[in-house]
Amino acid sequence: MNAPVRAVLVDLDDTLYPQARFLELAWRAVADRGAALGLDRTPLLHALHDIAAQGSARGGIIDRALARVGAPADLVPVMVPELLAAFRGVDPERLEPYPGVVDALEALRAHVPVAIVTDGDVTGQRRKVAALDIAHLVDAVVYSDSAGREYRKPHPRPFTDALWMLAAPARHAVMIGDRPEKDVAGAVGAGLRAVRVGTGEYAAAPDHPSTWRRAATFADAVETLLPLLPAPGQAVDAAATQAFDAAAASLVRAATEP
Repeated sequence: MNAPVRAVLVDLDDTLYPQARFLELAWRAVADRGAALGLDRTPLLHALHDIAAQGSARGGIIDRALARVGAPADLVPVMVPELLAAFRGVDPERLEPYPGVVDALEALRAHVPVAIVTDGDVTGQRRKVAALDIAHLVDAVVYSDSAGREYRKPHPRPFTDALWMLAAPARHAVMIGDRPEKDVAGAVGAGLRAVRVGTGEYAAAPDHPSTWRRAATFADAVETLLPLLPAPGQAVDAAATQAFDAAAASLVRAATEP
């Protein structure tokens, strides 16, 4: 399917920057708070790293780290909220995007509107966008958690919300992301094409069967899309406009249904 591309949605973590750098800051903050609560900082930090390496999105990392370092069972219910607050309170001054990301975003936006679609605590994700200094390079940012954790990718809502913001029909939109089971599956389920990039924690995960294209990096993904983009400043063609009008009502329903 090589229909013209009229809008591009982009994942944030491990697509535009290496999330490991943020997590390193976060685990250090958790270890510091743990030390203030009477735990040995170094073993706690090592436990956090080891458990997160098994899958940072699995949840329960702090609880399992406390169990590994032998935290007193009667104090764990008090410690966990404190350590979670330390994690969520991380506010990095600066995060570096992957090489070529800024130029690639600028190239995309010269042709089509662009939106970031990201999961996670809204305050934390906003801080990441600010630390990356990329908000001015996109037209919208959809924080799926603002509607509730149950609407995280691969739920279609964050994709349809982004399409509505960009006034684009799904069949003329592409999602770029690193996670097959979230970015690719969610995009395809919402009617978009999906380009999977091989960066970050899930680089070795097998592709989703509906992956449209694969690229090594975000910059490479954009390079593959350029031939399908309209000329800078070119108006959306009649077919795309008609497709959007036909899809608008269903997009509104998808974005507002509980």
